[in-house]
Amino acid sequence: MSLSALKEWDTQAQALALGQTAVILRKGGIMETHDGFEVEHRRFLLYPTFLHQNEVELRSEFRPLLRPDPAPGVLTLPAMAEVMQVWKVEDLGRALTLEPFQALNAAAIERRFHYRNRPWLHALLLRVSPLTTPLELEETPEMLGCVSWVPLPGVSVPESGVPVMPDADLEQLRTRLNALLLPD
Repeated sequence: MSLSALKEWDTQAQALALGQTAVILRKGGIMETHDGFEVEHRRFLLYPTFLHQNEVELRSEFRPLLRPDPAPGVLTLPAMAEVMQVWKVEDLGRALTLEPFQALNAAAIERRFHYRNRPWLHALLLRVSPLTTPLELEETPEMLGCVSWVPLPGVSVPESGVPVMPDADLEQLRTRLNALLLPD
């Protein structure tokens, strides 16, 4: 099985791995196709990135997680994530209702929603399990750039622990998000 990693701001990767959130909002990196972000993998490693991480776009309760890159050139993958549900959100009002469920503030959500003058974004509900031992890899030139997905050829699936958020809580969150995001 080929393994991939999803790049996400380090602060958000930490919040996911700690169980502080289970939702991320994605639009796509500048090097991705015209169509932007797509959910290419249902199970992947979290790839914490420090590139473009912006304190002013984080909700205040997540700002204490900000840190400089602890080991430039070394990639530390903290957790495995599994996509439970994806919503394509094409209404800004609905997108803004997601603010309490993830790390970005309303201004960042709105900026991502309108990025490239295409009004939409994806919301992903994730089941996250920390790796029993974080996976450390050398960050190669092929891993760099503004892309979401990074293939990890030759990397076997690492052992992960118990999900940070119980299934009952994730199902409750899914129900709340469906009520907010699905058409009436």
